[in-house]
Amino acid sequence: MPMIVLAFAVFGALLGAYQARKRGGQRLDLAQYGAAYAMAFAILGLFVTVFLTRGL
Repeated sequence: MPMIVLAFAVFGALLGAYQARKRGGQRLDLAQYGAAYAMAFAILGLFVTVFLTRGL
């Protein structure tokens, strides 16, 4: 189940970098957006993991 959190974090980092690039961001913007999205998606993945663990 911990892989769900990691998968969500990686997906969030890629999505954040994509959003920053789409808005014309520089390298540091890509890193900042990637980190912020990765943290947000990791927390979401944590909730999904807890929900699945409790439900099963």
